[in-house]
Amino acid sequence: MAIIAVSVAPAGVGTSLSEYVARAVRIALDDPRVNARLDPMFTTLEGNLDDCLDVARKMHEAMFEAGAQRASTIIKID
Repeated sequence: MAIIAVSVAPAGVGTSLSEYVARAVRIALDDPRVNARLDPMFTTLEGNLDDCLDVARKMHEAMFEAGAQRASTIIKID
């Protein structure tokens, strides 16, 4: 089992980021392949490594689907 900490932030969208972050968080919480937990600085995903990385990729891509010009994603794997 892998534990992954994911932090996704859009860029080029102004100062209000909550709409973008909420999309990423919803992807993590709704995916049945992983256990997701919201922490103060990261979203923690637990599960199969490939599944966790796929969810992290979807979280990153959600920024662009929502209209962000750029996105920065930090991933820590244990």
